[in-house]
Amino acid sequence: MPAPYQLPELGYAYEALEPAISAEIMRLHHQKHHQTYVDNLNAALAKAPHYAGWPLEKLLTQLGELPLEVRQTVRNHGGGHYNHSLFWRVICPAKTGQTPRPSGQLATAIDQRYGSFDKFQQAWRQAALGVFGSGWVWLLPNLDIVTTANQDSPLIHGQPAPILGLDVWEHAYYLDYYNRRADYVDAWWAVVNWPVVEAWYEG
Repeated sequence: MPAPYQLPELGYAYEALEPAISAEIMRLHHQKHHQTYVDNLNAALAKAPHYAGWPLEKLLTQLGELPLEVRQTVRNHGGGHYNHSLFWRVICPAKTGQTPRPSGQLATAIDQRYGSFDKFQQAWRQAALGVFGSGWVWLLPNLDIVTTANQDSPLIHGQPAPILGLDVWEHAYYLDYYNRRADYVDAWWAVVNWPVVEAWYEG
């Protein structure tokens, strides 16, 4: 019987996000880091098989129902699986010579909320640089920018599913940018998959 949770395919080549994110980082990030979250999540739920069939979102929103012996592992590795599965979908190969921006309802809403897309980017950058140690930056459907530590998902904290997320763990950028997280954040905008984000925003 196959394991209940599987590593998702990317839908693009590891080198497709260069120069923003190198093929080496993508390969390590996907094949090693994300695969480890999946493997450890499956191993934990093998000890509590009743919950192995739950959708990932249900596991994270109803963590309190899980046995104590697996709860923290599911929080860490289930969160890591969920977060990375979302992350691969909100990035895509950049178009030559074009910095992507949102359009339609999302673009209008961002302008209304933040004053302009540039100001939104500044708020996002500030949030990303404000994460101490490892964590994530998220955009919620109401356009709040929030952060979580480690592999926590907004779902764990009773928030709705995010529509955009940025991994600011060092494993996501250190081989390319060393300790220059700001450079990574700035470069990442070139590979944001705005059509997916817009579709999730519009529901």
